[in-house]
Amino acid sequence: MVAPPIALVPVRMVALSALFLFGDFDAEPLLPAIHQLPEAQSRALLHTYRDAVAAKRRKAWLGFVVVAVLYALAARAADVRPGAFFAHIDNFTSYIVRILPHLTLSNFAGDMASWYWNFGKWLLLLGDTLLAAYVGTLLGAVGAFLLCFAASANLTSSRILRALARRWLEFCRTVPDIVFAMIFLIAFKSGPMAGAVALTVHTMGALGKLFAEVVENIDMKPVEGVTATGASWLQTIRFAVVPQVMQSFASYTLLRFEINVRSASVMGFIGAGGIGQEFIVAIRSFYYSDVSAMLVMIIVTVFVIDLLTERLRHRLAGAQAHR
Repeated sequence: MVAPPIALVPVRMVALSALFLFGDFDAEPLLPAIHQLPEAQSRALLHTYRDAVAAKRRKAWLGFVVVAVLYALAARAADVRPGAFFAHIDNFTSYIVRILPHLTLSNFAGDMASWYWNFGKWLLLLGDTLLAAYVGTLLGAVGAFLLCFAASANLTSSRILRALARRWLEFCRTVPDIVFAMIFLIAFKSGPMAGAVALTVHTMGALGKLFAEVVENIDMKPVEGVTATGASWLQTIRFAVVPQVMQSFASYTLLRFEINVRSASVMGFIGAGGIGQEFIVAIRSFYYSDVSAMLVMIIVTVFVIDLLTERLRHRLAGAQAHR
């Protein structure tokens, strides 16, 4: 067999790279170049491409079938029936219609005043919810910061210490925060304090895992350099680790604060104070307009917090990038 011209070797390399790296790559633009190869080589190349595409499609269909079967089994085991959902969807829509306020352009101010007749009290309760979320996030982030270094495999050589730190963080995040709130309600009675403590424990576990993963992905060269100077473990963390992870820590903490605001609202359902406690009373008492009024306040609050924390995260990311 005559060897292909030297000029065609790069073309063949490009074709092979495209076919094997991209799999589903469109071979049409390369067909003229492929056909310039010897017939046996071009035929083998196209055959390999078709086999690769066929294998990729078979894997995709197999994955789709597996997911569909698992979904059907899970839905059956959990008694999730799409037919029942669509049969009773009108109950949901009718409830939404009932809670909508009656607002008119001719008496808009009066209708709004009637809708938010208890705005002052609801605003104070919403403030309690925000404060509980803030306290829980702050204290939980401090606890996660203190434990994440001990839970990181690249900084802690003691397996016992690392295992203890990880198991504690797993316990804190595995138990739902509302369960913690129910437990703390027995100790602290009703009020925002039980919710704040519950959020503290759960936030410690959730952020501790995220912080530890960030620490395990740092550049170890600064750590090795500081350690070589004779620095202690705490000094190494202070000067070689913390500067690398603070931006990510702050971003995760702000994201967790958004989550905790929603969680603190739900905790009011069980008596942990805040606007959730008044919200569940309105639902049970069928005070439809009050339900929609407080729901709008919660949604707007979450939107505002999301926008503010997003800007702050972007600013922190920009500051980190310019260092």
